[in-house]
Amino acid sequence: MRKNTLFVIGLLVAFLVIPGCSPKPEKGLLARYFNAVTLNDNDTMSSIALEPFQPDMTAWSIVSISAEKIEPAKLPDLNKAEIEVKKAHDAQIGPTIDADTLLKDAQYEKDTSRSAAGKAAAQRKIDELQAKYDAENAKMQALKKDYNVAKAAAAAEEEMTMFSLDPRLQLPTVRELTGNVHSKDVEVTITTKASGMKNYKLTMKQYLLKDEVNNIPHRGRWVILKFEPLS
Repeated sequence: MRKNTLFVIGLLVAFLVIPGCSPKPEKGLLARYFNAVTLNDNDTMSSIALEPFQPDMTAWSIVSISAEKIEPAKLPDLNKAEIEVKKAHDAQIGPTIDADTLLKDAQYEKDTSRSAAGKAAAQRKIDELQAKYDAENAKMQALKKDYNVAKAAAAAEEEMTMFSLDPRLQLPTVRELTGNVHSKDVEVTITTKASGMKNYKLTMKQYLLKDEVNNIPHRGRWVILKFEPLS
């Protein structure tokens, strides 16, 4: 009976103690960051925040901390999307050039025609080919826009991933790493000498990834992405 009682008490103590011992990365990280701000330590600020923010502050405090979100790493999918749209973009180059060549040939035919009937026939051909070229070129421009968007999205996610893992690393397989991304939104109040108190939202992330092919874990650190003013 005594053993059972002690076991239950032990479980209750563990239940009460574990939450108190849970890591609070935002508190330590922000303390280090704002200490670097007061010391004008640009190296430390740049190592903690992807987009460092250095207010002329006198004080800071945490207002709220969101629940931690855990989502699958999206860089592999963004990379695939970039590759696919690049293939579609490259495949459209040929048809666009061909349509442009046919249009220019028709324009040359009109320019060199000696009769009014010949010029009229060439103009009808030009009108038809112009419509075809416009359609192919519109596809090309849309794919170019899609490719630029996909490329920028993958590059931005890769930058955030490497910042959490270690920007000094040479990691050619970073776009193939799988795993989870942990994130929190934190609202802070910063008091500055010039404008008083102002609230900011910052997003923190940690990348916990793995190279599945070589069975190598890549554990990133908690980092701050950027500060966004709320008022």
